[in-house]
Amino acid sequence: AAASAGTLIALAGHAAAMAPDTSIGALSPVGPQGEELPETVGKKEREMLKASARALARRRGEAAVEWVAEAIDEAKAATAQEALEVGLIDFLARDLDDLLTKLDGFQVEVGGERVTLRTAGARIERLPMTPLERFLHVISDPSIALILMTIGINALIFELASPGGYVLGVVGAICLGLALYALGVLSVNYTGLLFIALAFVLFFLETQSPTQGIFTAAGVASFIFGAILLFSSPFYAVPRGLIVATALATGAFLAFVVAKAAGAQRRRVATGREGLMGETGVVREALDPEGVVFVHGELWRAVAEDGPVGVGERVRVTGREGLCLRVRKIAGGTRH
Repeated sequence: AAASAGTLIALAGHAAAMAPDTSIGALSPVGPQGEELPETVGKKEREMLKASARALARRRGEAAVEWVAEAIDEAKAATAQEALEVGLIDFLARDLDDLLTKLDGFQVEVGGERVTLRTAGARIERLPMTPLERFLHVISDPSIALILMTIGINALIFELASPGGYVLGVVGAICLGLALYALGVLSVNYTGLLFIALAFVLFFLETQSPTQGIFTAAGVASFIFGAILLFSSPFYAVPRGLIVATALATGAFLAFVVAKAAGAQRRRVATGREGLMGETGVVREALDPEGVVFVHGELWRAVAEDGPVGVGERVRVTGREGLCLRVRKIAGGTRH
C-alpha cells in the first residue's frame, strides 16, 4: 500500500526524484490486509485507479502512461534508473543537498504559468519534534494506547477494591488520561470501546462480589473482542498476540486482587465478634459475676455465666455483647 501511494504522489508532483537504489510501482489494488479483492470489486478498483493514474502520468509522456497501466494490471515495478528512462521521474538524487542542486533552474508549471525554481544554496531549516511531541507520538501508537488504558483502569479497580495510599489511584488516572488522548488522535471504533468498558465493569464486579471467576472469564472475552474491534483502520490494528496477552494479564491481576480482598475479609472476621468465640483467657479481676479478663492480647470486661471465678483462673469466651464478653470457667484451669 505504501509503494502504491508513493507512486501516485510522485506522479502528481511538479517534480519527482528518486534515490539510486529505490523502486517505484506495484500499483495493483489489494484489500486492507493485502489480500486479493473479489473479481468484480477488483476490476472496478483497477479501472478507477488506471483512470486517475493515466491523468497524472499524461504530462510525462506516452511511455509513462503505458507503464502506469502495466503497474496496475501486472503489479509492475521499476528501479530508479528505469523510472528515469521511462519519464516517471525527473532526477536521481543521492540526498537532499543533491536534490536541491539539481532542482535549481528546473521549470515547473504552476497555475498555467512556467516557473523556474531557484534552489541552489537554499537554507535548510529542520524542524525536529519537541520532547513533548515525541512523547505524544509514542503514546499515540495503538498498542501503547491499549496498554496505557489497561494499566490505568486496573490501577483504579485495585484502588477502589483495596483503598490505601492513593498512589495507584493517581497512577491509574494519569495512565487513563494519556490513553484517552491517544484514542482521541486515532480512529476508534466505539463498539469496540464499549466492549472494553463492559469488560472492566465485569472485572470491578468480580472484586465486589466474587463469582468463582465467572465475571472474570466474561470480562476477558469482552476485552479481547473489544480490542480487536477498537481501531477501525486495519493499518492501526493491535497485534492479536498483544491483545490476548493483555487480557490474560488483566485476568491474572484480577485474581490477585480478589484473593487479596478475600484475605483482608478473613482478617477482619478474625478480629471481630466471631473471631473471639472459643478463645481462652485469664481472669485479671475476679468475676462475681462481672470483672476483667485478658483475652487475645487485650483486656475485656466480662461476665461469668457459671458463677464466680477467681483471679488467675482460665476461662473460655462463649459470647459477646458490645464490649463485654460472656465467659465460662475452664474445668481444672490453672491459676497464674
